[in-house]
Amino acid sequence: MTVFKLGTRGSPLALAQANMVRDALMATHGLPDAAFEIVVIKTTGDKVQDRALAEIGGKALWTKELDRALLAGEIDACVHSMKDVETFRTDMIAIAAMLPRADVRDRLVGAESIDAIPQGGVLGTSSPRRAAQVRKLRPDLRTVLFRGNVDTRLARLAAGEADATLLAAAGLARLGRHDVGVEIPTNVMLPAPAQGAVGVEIRADDAHARELVGAIDDAVTHGCVSAERALLAALKADCHSPVAALATIEGGILTLEAELLSEDGTAHVHGAIEGAPLDHDLPAALARDLLERAPETVRRLFEG
Repeated sequence: MTVFKLGTRGSPLALAQANMVRDALMATHGLPDAAFEIVVIKTTGDKVQDRALAEIGGKALWTKELDRALLAGEIDACVHSMKDVETFRTDMIAIAAMLPRADVRDRLVGAESIDAIPQGGVLGTSSPRRAAQVRKLRPDLRTVLFRGNVDTRLARLAAGEADATLLAAAGLARLGRHDVGVEIPTNVMLPAPAQGAVGVEIRADDAHARELVGAIDDAVTHGCVSAERALLAALKADCHSPVAALATIEGGILTLEAELLSEDGTAHVHGAIEGAPLDHDLPAALARDLLERAPETVRRLFEG
């Protein structure tokens, strides 16, 4: 039996997601556990925890070692949290599938609401989007860098390094931590583009992998996440950019909603657009609208 190798990072969440993909492939194709091997690959993003991602190479720090192993044929596919995958990818790699999307919301840990964080309090986060959105709501708060896996960040919170932190609801649920934190509604904080989605990448020329993995693709999730990623591409956004976006499909109509913010959250612009799910011009049209209406302090983050 030829063993299909799934590459993944080694964090508890990454391993949980790789097992989800393996289980979906087993169920869809009627294959035994022995048909798959989960291969853990240490990434630079896992090794360096004391600096912001934007300072040390951006989202590629989560993917470059996995990309190298994939293109070298050491693994057959990579499992990713889609929000960690950089917007512009090499043509040699293709996103073959996405699992059904989980809860897209953030969870606030350490306080019952953003309003309940103590006056002048501290939010632990490494996300420019979360920092800007919270400071938009609470300009009195300051932020400190929180990186690492879920347990690392919760331990830092417990140690008093911050009054509160934000974590993805989907990640907590996949780790069985349903009781941690309180959900922030999307009308209060739009999520990061692609939040809650797990994707599988393959070599673009690997027809066998494309057929095997493509069978577990959730078309609605794939369409929504692709629209959100296309918006990032049209904005030329990177990991420095405070961008929130969420696409949904209901009744055959795709709605793409987004918010751009200044780094301190004092300036922001919000917009939405509707159309056919396969209308690839929608994300670019929304990007143009947002940039035309954005305050100067927001627009200059997306220039050049």
